[in-house]
Amino acid sequence: MTRLKSRFLVDLLLRRTEAAGGFATVVIKGDETSGIILVQCSDRGEPGPLLERRFSVGGNYIWEAVGPADAKDGESRAIYQDRRRKADPDMWLIELDIADAPQLVAEWAALT
Repeated sequence: MTRLKSRFLVDLLLRRTEAAGGFATVVIKGDETSGIILVQCSDRGEPGPLLERRFSVGGNYIWEAVGPADAKDGESRAIYQDRRRKADPDMWLIELDIADAPQLVAEWAALT
């Protein structure tokens, strides 16, 4: 299976979000080739789930909600993100502000 570069995946997500009328930005730029991708979902400024692209036991990538259960707990979320970045300094952090951001991520993931 060909592995797509992180930069390509991030650019695709940014374009899909903007094409759907949402806002997307790179908060932390990771390695062009590799690194985990975290997606902070929001809807009109209200925080939603934090999603992480992970490699599954079945050999493909999946998206999972990670971090604190309370999406409004900004301090706990920041601590989680810092811990993940220490584990993988190549990490990308993307912020999306669009209605039903997790659904957009799922559709985007199906393309990759």
